[in-house]
Amino acid sequence: MMPGGLTEAKPATPEVQHIADEVKSALEGKVDRMYGIFKAIIFKTQVVAGTNYFIKVQVADDDYVHLRVFQSLPCEKQGPRLDGYQTNKTKDDPLVYF
Repeated sequence: MMPGGLTEAKPATPEVQHIADEVKSALEGKVDRMYGIFKAIIFKTQVVAGTNYFIKVQVADDDYVHLRVFQSLPCEKQGPRLDGYQTNKTKDDPLVYF
C-alpha cells in the first residue's frame, strides 16, 4: 500500500461494524431517514493522523450507502466521526475515495 493510499477492500469485521454503528445516528440525522438494516459489508482504510474508514453499508435489500469515518489516534480518546457519505449506492458500486 502506498502511504496515504487506500487499502484493498476487505470483508467487514466486527470492529468495522461497531464503527459504522457509532456513526449511524449522525448519518440518519443528515439524510433524515431511519435505517432498520445497517450492515457493514466491506471496508478500506487510509492511514492519516488517525485512520479513515471507507465502509459500504447495506441499508435495505438493494440499497447501500458508503461512509467515510475518521477514527483519531487512541491517545486523543475520541470516538469515530462521520466525515462523508454517499447514498443510493448498489452492491456492485466500487468503494472509492470521496
